[in-house]
Amino acid sequence: MSSRILVLGGGGREHAIIKALARSPQSPELFCAPGNPGIAADATCLPDLDPADPAAVAAKAGELGIDLVAVGPEAPLVAGVVDAVNAAGIAAFGPSREAARLEGSKSFAKEAMAEAGVPTAGYGVVTDRESALAKVAETGCPVVLKADGLAAGKGVLICLDESEAHEAIEVFFTEQRFGTTEVVVEEFLEGEELSLLAICDGERAIPLAPAQDYKRIGEGDTGPNTGGMGSYSPVQTVSSDQLAELSALVHQPIVDLMARRGHPFHGVLYAGLMMTADGPKVLEYNTRFGDPETQAVLPRLESDLVELFDAASEPGGLAGKSVSFSPQWAVTVVLASAGYPASSSKGDVITGLDAAAATAEVVHAGTAERDGQIVTAGGRVLNLTGLGPDAATARDRAYDAAGKVNFDGKQMRRDIAERAVRRERDQEQ
Repeated sequence: MSSRILVLGGGGREHAIIKALARSPQSPELFCAPGNPGIAADATCLPDLDPADPAAVAAKAGELGIDLVAVGPEAPLVAGVVDAVNAAGIAAFGPSREAARLEGSKSFAKEAMAEAGVPTAGYGVVTDRESALAKVAETGCPVVLKADGLAAGKGVLICLDESEAHEAIEVFFTEQRFGTTEVVVEEFLEGEELSLLAICDGERAIPLAPAQDYKRIGEGDTGPNTGGMGSYSPVQTVSSDQLAELSALVHQPIVDLMARRGHPFHGVLYAGLMMTADGPKVLEYNTRFGDPETQAVLPRLESDLVELFDAASEPGGLAGKSVSFSPQWAVTVVLASAGYPASSSKGDVITGLDAAAATAEVVHAGTAERDGQIVTAGGRVLNLTGLGPDAATARDRAYDAAGKVNFDGKQMRRDIAERAVRRERDQEQ
């Protein structure tokens, strides 16, 4: 069992992972690179280690006698950190560089889905303005345009009409805002979104608790996409029986495909789903824990996360294992800085953290310490997760905590988990 674990990343997802690892009966010694002021309460932070530098990570892990490296964000995975760590004889939780292409390239993921028989939206890949215009005309509006590479959750533009589609095409090809000349043009899917993560050992996928997240900046799903403004778990529309069926449909075929290709998938495979009238369809894959879904899912985890990480790092290591979750609800509200998602404000003093911790789990995302004070240091600043026996109680606790935290320009959505509370009330009547 791993006694010394290095987690890569410094955001809210990584803080949630650190908290879950710290709850393990194994009591591992935890390190985090680069970490943040919140993570520093539970782990030794390594602020000078670049998590996306494979050689540096492998060297530092060896120097510290690390048993397992767990990768949080996508950039280190795409850079090949897992490959470097494994080559140094150290276990890693996360996919290889080749397997991480499922997130690193939207076109690669769509091709993989087609080969594996995973249901998804119709699409086409374009590499210039003229072919993009033609593909949009062929697909019709509404239409979705996606940057092929990594874009921090902001490279997806949903266009309701031709005017918006043409503006988006200029963003991709004239402004080159996302640094790519390859764009996926995809049919627009209607329904309810669902985030379903599975832990994988190269051979099998075991689904975690489902979650629902909120991508748009504004209430009622208005405004531009963000990295995520909130989430909740569980989701009433997915039963435990359906969970297994969904995972068999959207996770296992991809795990089988990557194994056949000689690039077995280890770590977390995140399927962003649209539950359409024609059945579930995959919007995208991520090859790591989702953010902010992790903040709502892991507080409910009753299984030992250290044991799961160790098992998933070994070929077939999850054989005979299961994952259990508390029946309690978790609702996560994201507090963002002024200007987000177009920009972010840094250096604004944050107050009320201790008061918030009395009713919710406080997770640091974009924070820093300056002169003994906690200040903003990114777009998404904090995550407040309320826990309770029902959706309404968990939601009230999250928003109570969110109201106690203040900093200049604080932004938050006020409709996180409203849908779950309404369903709960409908079921009671």
